[in-house]
Amino acid sequence: MSGIKFSPGSIVATPGALEAFRASGEEPLPFLQRHLTGDWGDVDEHDHRENELSLQRGWRILSCYRLSDGTRIWIITEADRSVTTVLLPEEY
Repeated sequence: MSGIKFSPGSIVATPGALEAFRASGEEPLPFLQRHLTGDWGDVDEHDHRENELSLQRGWRILSCYRLSDGTRIWIITEADRSVTTVLLPEEY
Protein backbone atom coordinates (compact mmCIF):
# COMPACT_ATOMS: atom_id res chain seq x y z
CA MET A 1 0.00 0.00 0.00
CA SER A 2 1.73 3.19 -1.15
CA GLY A 3 1.08 6.70 0.05
CA ILE A 4 1.00 5.86 3.75
CA LYS A 5 1.53 9.05 5.75
CA PHE A 6 2.03 7.62 9.25
CA SER A 7 2.34 4.40 11.21
CA PRO A 8 -0.90 3.10 12.75
CA GLY A 9 0.74 1.21 15.61
CA SER A 10 -1.49 -1.59 16.87
CA ILE A 11 -4.87 -1.68 15.15
CA VAL A 12 -7.92 -2.45 17.29
CA ALA A 13 -11.68 -2.19 16.87
CA THR A 14 -14.50 -1.94 19.37
CA PRO A 15 -17.27 -4.56 19.45
CA GLY A 16 -19.73 -1.94 18.17
CA ALA A 17 -17.57 -1.12 15.16
CA LEU A 18 -17.07 -4.80 14.35
CA GLU A 19 -20.83 -5.37 14.52
CA ALA A 20 -21.43 -2.35 12.27
CA PHE A 21 -19.07 -3.75 9.65
CA ARG A 22 -20.72 -7.16 9.90
CA ALA A 23 -24.19 -5.63 9.53
CA SER A 24 -23.18 -3.55 6.49
CA GLY A 25 -21.26 -6.38 4.82
CA GLU A 26 -18.21 -4.15 4.48
CA GLU A 27 -14.63 -4.72 5.56
CA PRO A 28 -12.58 -2.34 7.73
CA LEU A 29 -9.39 -2.49 5.62
CA PRO A 30 -10.44 -0.03 2.87
CA PHE A 31 -11.38 2.53 5.53
CA LEU A 32 -8.10 1.99 7.35
CA GLN A 33 -6.23 2.47 4.06
CA ARG A 34 -8.04 5.76 3.48
CA HIS A 35 -7.14 6.91 7.00
CA LEU A 36 -3.45 6.03 6.63
CA THR A 37 -3.15 7.77 3.26
CA GLY A 38 -4.69 11.04 4.44
CA ASP A 39 -8.25 10.69 3.15
CA TRP A 40 -9.94 11.82 6.35
CA GLY A 41 -13.46 11.12 5.09
CA ASP A 42 -16.38 13.19 6.38
CA VAL A 43 -14.53 15.64 8.63
CA ASP A 44 -15.14 19.37 8.47
CA GLU A 45 -12.52 21.83 7.21
CA HIS A 46 -11.26 22.56 10.73
CA ASP A 47 -10.66 18.86 11.48
CA HIS A 48 -9.08 18.38 8.05
CA ARG A 49 -6.57 21.15 8.78
CA GLU A 50 -6.01 19.77 12.29
CA ASN A 51 -5.20 16.33 10.86
CA GLU A 52 -2.73 17.81 8.38
CA LEU A 53 -1.03 19.71 11.20
CA SER A 54 -1.12 16.56 13.35
CA LEU A 55 0.96 14.76 10.72
CA GLN A 56 3.72 17.33 11.23
CA ARG A 57 3.39 17.79 14.99
CA GLY A 58 2.67 14.23 16.09
CA TRP A 59 -0.85 14.87 17.41
CA ARG A 60 -3.91 12.61 17.39
CA ILE A 61 -5.52 11.95 13.98
CA LEU A 62 -9.29 11.46 13.52
CA SER A 63 -11.11 10.26 10.41
CA CYS A 64 -14.85 9.81 9.99
CA TYR A 65 -16.51 7.59 7.39
CA ARG A 66 -20.01 6.33 6.59
CA LEU A 67 -20.72 2.71 5.89
CA SER A 68 -23.08 1.82 3.04
CA ASP A 69 -26.00 1.61 5.50
CA GLY A 70 -25.29 5.13 6.82
CA THR A 71 -23.56 4.09 10.05
CA ARG A 72 -20.77 6.49 11.01
CA ILE A 73 -17.43 5.09 12.08
CA TRP A 74 -14.41 6.88 13.44
CA ILE A 75 -10.79 5.88 13.11
CA ILE A 76 -8.48 7.50 15.65
CA THR A 77 -4.70 7.19 15.75
CA GLU A 78 -3.20 8.27 19.05
CA ALA A 79 -0.62 11.04 19.17
CA ASP A 80 2.24 8.67 19.98
CA ARG A 81 1.18 6.43 17.04
CA SER A 82 1.02 3.44 19.38
CA VAL A 83 -2.55 2.45 18.50
CA THR A 84 -5.27 3.10 15.93
CA THR A 85 -8.83 2.41 17.04
CA VAL A 86 -11.88 1.83 14.84
CA LEU A 87 -15.03 2.74 16.77
CA LEU A 88 -18.52 4.17 16.63
CA PRO A 89 -18.77 7.84 17.68
CA GLU A 90 -21.02 6.93 20.60
CA GLU A 91 -18.31 4.60 21.92
CA TYR A 92 -15.82 7.45 22.30
